[in-house]
Amino acid sequence: MARGSRNPKSRTSTAGNGGQVRIISGKYRGRKLPVADLQGLRPTTDRVRETLFNWLQGDTLNARVLDCFAGSGALGLEALSRHAASVTLCELDKGAASQLQRNLTTLGADNATVICGDSLHRLSTSATETYDLVFIDPPFHKGLAQPVIDRLDQHGWLNDNALIYLETETDLAPLAIPANWQPLKQKQAGQVCYRLYQRQEV
Repeated sequence: MARGSRNPKSRTSTAGNGGQVRIISGKYRGRKLPVADLQGLRPTTDRVRETLFNWLQGDTLNARVLDCFAGSGALGLEALSRHAASVTLCELDKGAASQLQRNLTTLGADNATVICGDSLHRLSTSATETYDLVFIDPPFHKGLAQPVIDRLDQHGWLNDNALIYLETETDLAPLAIPANWQPLKQKQAGQVCYRLYQRQEV
């Protein structure tokens, strides 16, 4: 969901929600939260999110979650609503990060953290914490998916059996997925391809 690093993706509809993101299910179900008015911000659509969280089922429960390109917060906030233990929202744009923090305050959520900064820079260092569920939804056509995948795998950010969600443009060249990332699900919606992997213990 856009803008966690460097440049934005093209705008896509949020299923009629305009400048808001709607939480689909969980303890914040039905809440509509404002989205920063930024050119190129592309929240993951309701349709895609619903499919993703159907795939995940109860895997968000007590999970430590990282949203690498938080943007509107649609993925990370949905996981938070579905009883994740903690959610880290990384977002490069200061305006979007400030809106995410305001939305957390509105929800009264004290188990989520907004980090305003470049995901690639943060993931380039040895892991300071590890995650059970990671969302990778970078700006399209900027070549960011592969370096994030590489850094997550090489610097120890993933727990054994961690789940990794990857959302990219359909015309993206094939990615080098780590051998121990088992593909679980894959689907396409328009110009978006989205996949779910599980990291296997080496």
